[in-house]
Amino acid sequence: MMNGPAERKEEASVVPVNSLPFDEYVRTANFLREKTRHRPKIAIIAGSGLGGLGNALEQTDIFDYHDIPNFPVSTVVGHAGRLAFGLLGPTQVPVVCMQGRFHAYEGYPQWKITFPVRIFKLLGVEILIVTNAVGGLNPEYHVGDIMLIKDHINFAGFAGVSALCGVNDERWGPRFPPMNDAYDKGLRALARQTAPECQFQDFFHEGTYAMVGGPMFETCAEARMLRSVGGDVVGMSTVSEVITARHCGMKVLGFSLITNVVIQDETSDDTANHQEVLQVGIHRAKAMQDLVSGVVTKLGS
Repeated sequence: MMNGPAERKEEASVVPVNSLPFDEYVRTANFLREKTRHRPKIAIIAGSGLGGLGNALEQTDIFDYHDIPNFPVSTVVGHAGRLAFGLLGPTQVPVVCMQGRFHAYEGYPQWKITFPVRIFKLLGVEILIVTNAVGGLNPEYHVGDIMLIKDHINFAGFAGVSALCGVNDERWGPRFPPMNDAYDKGLRALARQTAPECQFQDFFHEGTYAMVGGPMFETCAEARMLRSVGGDVVGMSTVSEVITARHCGMKVLGFSLITNVVIQDETSDDTANHQEVLQVGIHRAKAMQDLVSGVVTKLGS
């Protein structure tokens, strides 16, 4: 079969499509900008059971995800599916808060999972704060503890699953962004300073987040493997959003709420379930809210 110059050129021009056109991101950002008075420099993504962060805002402008052009819709129980703009804390810092995020296990491609992060960039956001509900791998961690994320292990990325796959658009960021500084040192220092001020030092840790695809919880052998390579907690979200934020030049701060202890012994009669995750999220939601609000207050001042 012939394969002439014209055919070779056509083959070389075929590239994977991994996103909407840039203009569609601009359209979504303009839609939000025109409908809210707030111009936040800080964005917050609230995980399972942690959407109360958005309810703590004052002078809010709230949008259901399904009313925002191009926005995906959250399908997970415990995620309200709303984008809230408002003022947080005693210094009234403008922020935008996602009450519920998107996951690969919902069937969304990576570009949709991270779509809001790029919208935040176009809206002028400079700092992304991510929160999540996780299973504890570190034996020193207990249900209800809060972990400051210092690093992550991206198991999905090892398999080539990334929001940065495909043709790179330099308007967002470089082709090969570094990730050794994914979680900003200065912001982490601010969080460590804030925790004891909130009386959280007895259940506050700093560790590594291991990201897996889900939606099933881990087997005992998988849990032991995750712990053996340095994972302190394990979850099914967050990393794609962090990578995209860093690609866009944003600084990132992350917190994990330990909602269950990951079972690592096959003889155990215990079992993990999502309802437990939501209940612990409700129990410790105020603590997480106070911690994030304390950090945001310091940033605002």
